[in-house]
Amino acid sequence: MHRYRSHTCAELRASDVGETVRLSGWVHRVRDHGGLLFIDLRDHYGLTQIVADPDSPAFAQAEKVRAEWVIRIDGKVVKRSPETVNSGLPTGEVEVFIQELEILSAAAELPMPVFGDQEYPEETRLKYRFLDLRRERIHNNIMLRNKIIWRIRQLMRDQGFFEFQTPILTASSPEGARDFLVPSRMHPGKFYALPQAPQQFKQLIMMSGFDRYFQIAPCFRDEDARADRSPGEFYQLDIEMSFVEQEDVFQAVEPVLRDLFKEFAEGKRVTETFPRIPYAEAMRKYGSDKPDLRNPIEMEAVTEHFAGSGFKIFAGMIESDPKVEVWAIPAPGGGSRAFCDRMNSWAQSEGQPGLGYIFWREGEDGGAGPLAKNIGEDRTNAIRDQLGLKAGDACFFVAGRPDKFATFAGMARTRVGTELELVDTDQFAFCWIVDFPMFEWDEENKKVDFSHNPFSMPQGGLDALENRDPLEINAFQYDIVCNGIELSSGAIRNHLPEIMEKAFAIAGYDKAVLEEKFGGMLNALKFGAPPHGGIAPGVDRIVMLLAGEENLREVTLFPMNQRAEDLMMGAPSTVSSAQLRELNIRLMPVEKD
Repeated sequence: MHRYRSHTCAELRASDVGETVRLSGWVHRVRDHGGLLFIDLRDHYGLTQIVADPDSPAFAQAEKVRAEWVIRIDGKVVKRSPETVNSGLPTGEVEVFIQELEILSAAAELPMPVFGDQEYPEETRLKYRFLDLRRERIHNNIMLRNKIIWRIRQLMRDQGFFEFQTPILTASSPEGARDFLVPSRMHPGKFYALPQAPQQFKQLIMMSGFDRYFQIAPCFRDEDARADRSPGEFYQLDIEMSFVEQEDVFQAVEPVLRDLFKEFAEGKRVTETFPRIPYAEAMRKYGSDKPDLRNPIEMEAVTEHFAGSGFKIFAGMIESDPKVEVWAIPAPGGGSRAFCDRMNSWAQSEGQPGLGYIFWREGEDGGAGPLAKNIGEDRTNAIRDQLGLKAGDACFFVAGRPDKFATFAGMARTRVGTELELVDTDQFAFCWIVDFPMFEWDEENKKVDFSHNPFSMPQGGLDALENRDPLEINAFQYDIVCNGIELSSGAIRNHLPEIMEKAFAIAGYDKAVLEEKFGGMLNALKFGAPPHGGIAPGVDRIVMLLAGEENLREVTLFPMNQRAEDLMMGAPSTVSSAQLRELNIRLMPVEKD
């Protein structure tokens, strides 16, 4: 018999009754039932109940064990009596009577129990992550992650993609988030950077003549944590294709994500054909470029109904500024003063002066609320008819320049949909967001800058860059969104050096900077680059959605905390003076607040 086990803790069934078996694992739970000791023994695969009575030669050892001790037992498989069968366990029809028990490793007093699913502070969970990972829910999440990545690789290969690995030590890039820098010992004063993404390398792979590339790629960004973004590092399904247009990328990627989600959705509906929504339309309808389409609310402009009306605040804004608009946020089923007042209070808590509203009651002409009285019955009815509302419904209003209030309007839409339980949570609702602006105005630095990916092809090519207002140029850039979470950004790439030079010049990078920072890419473009494009869905976010979690920490093996610290391994840490000297680095004193 094997030194540690003949079976795992998930294998034994009624057909094994009478056999002598050997199991090893962790003591999940110990129960003393009047002289009978019951131990739930756990390994990676599952649980088996083992039993020791006072007549067992192993009883004295069994009395010593505590939660999370690692033990080996030999024993005989017996059938449980009908009233003690545990139908919730695959091994629930049997138990093992211990004949021999060996303590392989004793556990100290636990800082957090493994049994059960209680919540514990983040600091405790991350410091003792190896214990946290033994807990059933998070252990299952990590195994789900493994299955999802395995399936992604299969689906990508089925689509004709080839898996390649790109460098981890590379050059610093001026765009995007902050780089993690790695000092070079051999080249004093110079630094490598960990890649924020394999962007340039995957394009160079296309220029090298490989047609379809993918990689489960590690990416590194020195940025703050969020629930849907890990600090430090994350993984993405990195994809690039040659001789393609935007629609070709969609046709390749959409089936992969659709089939992947269908396989792991556990009965939830998955969008069959992902709608294409232009960025400008997404902002107008949903107030976000990552709309949650499970929420049926769509905003509309109702400016004309307030122009020249008795509601002087909105009417005055419209008259004084032609760019001012009034947007309506319908609230089906929200037609009560109590709900409207709650929404108004919420808006004030978000730093807004308030949130105007109208609601409609059964059997009443016109609408109710201060706005309804100010604009009159005809305008109120016109708003109701435009939005398809009825008695028992409400509508909220925001006014100003859309670029200033769109984000808040989107938050209000989300709040209304959630509060009124309009969001259909039994689905994964996908969409493509397309036609992103190529450039945006950087108010802080008072300059035009790239809005998304600097390597994107502008719509209209070189002619657009030379003859159009940069802020009116769209790019062949696209995002894929699921349930309000951006899974990925992608683009058709700029494969012509003269377009790259002009685009970067508009964003304030002169040719010398371009040569210094992107010389490898620029040089490669001069030697025959195919039209190409790609995308990079976030693996962590995909797993988070399919696991039904709201934080990436729950689907990542060893995450950092919100301050980008690894509490378990003690990173980041100080290094010795000798190490610093070897790298020709001298530390400056840290300024105190």
